[in-house]
Formats: sequence, structure tokens, C-alpha cells
Amino acid sequence: MALSKLLSLVEKNLKDSAPFLAGIKERPSSLRLGITGPPGAGKSSLINCLVEIYRSKSLKVAILAVDPSSPFSGGAILGDRVRMGSHGEDKGVYIRSLGSRGGFGGLNASTGAMATILEAVGFDVVIIETVGVGQTELQVMNLADAVAVILVPESGDVIQTLKAGILEIADIFVVNKADRPGAEVLFNELQSLVDMEGEKNREVLLTSVTKNEGLPVFAESLLSYAKNLRVKKRLAPERLRRELENLVLWTLAENLNSKISKLRITNVYSAFEKFKIPK
Repeated sequence: MALSKLLSLVEKNLKDSAPFLAGIKERPSSLRLGITGPPGAGKSSLINCLVEIYRSKSLKVAILAVDPSSPFSGGAILGDRVRMGSHGEDKGVYIRSLGSRGGFGGLNASTGAMATILEAVGFDVVIIETVGVGQTELQVMNLADAVAVILVPESGDVIQTLKAGILEIADIFVVNKADRPGAEVLFNELQSLVDMEGEKNREVLLTSVTKNEGLPVFAESLLSYAKNLRVKKRLAPERLRRELENLVLWTLAENLNSKISKLRITNVYSAFEKFKIPK
């Protein structure tokens, strides 16, 4: 309960929580795993399996699942928490659903801060799942030590998806629901893309939750990538700059929204003309 209250406090007052967050020491053994991909790819089902496998290794696991915000309350719709309910009684598992709340790149702006806290209180693995609204959830690459992009045979033209950017952030490609027609074709196309990259070492895997295939290999590969990339990624100046940029942009957007909500508007364009955007 205390952990939930602390996370809620940080989520509601991210800017005011900065001094507290800056004083938290990183836990070297903890790992952050990013899971992203289009809606319907089976991200939550795969995470559910990852949790079972990691718990069998006595690893404490936390999940930060970003859901679309409710248009009424602004909170998370909680779909992921419902799908992962089987772990509700396990004290070694913590599940937190977050509303995207206008965050950039498929995440809530406080996701990174929450991951830092979860690591500090003793979780060995923090899984970050993006909102899954399309092909632009790139912010997860700035928070996770390793990122898995989940696709399914119905994902369509891989080359077109690559142009959209999401495939560029993957450390591992996972063709999920591999029991469906077209899985092998998608796997081969992704493998061809990886082979063309030459020096960049990325993996392509096939998984099926319904047939329980490929899951242990995926779980182990994702952990291995995270261990190997952790220090390099977390200390990368470009990554740190992007995360700071995300926080600043979110803060500016929050301030603007607050000011706009207090305006009495009779003409949108007149209000826009007079509105002063912070420099």
C-alpha cells in the first residue's frame, strides 16, 4: 500500500518529486524490459508468461502497463491489470496500470520515475509495456535496457512498418501467435532485415502463448540483452537528453493545458492569436 501511495504521489506531482528522485541510487542488478507493438499483438499475454518464467527463477517482477487514458477520469482503463490478474496474490509481483495522460511516445511521463522507484525498493525486473496505439511508441527505448517489438502475422507489410520507426528500436523481434498462417513469412522477412544490417546484432523469435512455444527462449533472450546493454544504454548521453526532453515537453504541455482550461473562449482563433506560448 505504501508503495502504491508513493507511486501515485510521484505520478501526480512529477515536477515536485524531482529532488526526491534525484537522490535515489540505482540498483546495479535490476533490469528494465520494454515491450511494445501494435494493438492485438498479444503483449499482455506474453508479459504474463514472462512473469511466470522469471518468478520460477525467484526474480521479483514489477509491471508498468500504460493503457489509453479514460476520456472522463484521465486514468488508466486497467485492461492489462485484468489480463494479469492471476499474479494478484503473489507478493513478488507488482502490477501498476498507468493512463497515458498525454504522454509522448506511448508512455506516461512518470513511467521512468516509477521504474526508478520500483528498482530501488527491490524489484529485479521492471517490465514496461507501451500503450499500443500504433507505430510511434519510441520513448520506451529511452527507459528500457532491452526492447522487444511484438508483431503478429496480421501486422502487414514489414517494410512499411520499418519506415514508421518502431522496428528501429527493437533489440528483439517477436512474431507472436506463430500458430497462425503467415507467421513464417513474417519471420523470414524480419530475419532478412536483420541480416542486411550486418554489424547490429538483433534476434528474431517465434512465440505462441496458446501452444506454449518459444516462451522460455524469449524470456532468457530478453534478460540477456538487458544485462549486456544495461550500462551502455543507461549512461548514453543521447538517451539521457531524450528523457529530459520528454519530461520538459510534458511539463510545458501540462502548463499550457492548465492555462487553456481557465480561458473563457468565444472564438478559437481569436484566443489562439492572443495566447502567449512560453519561450
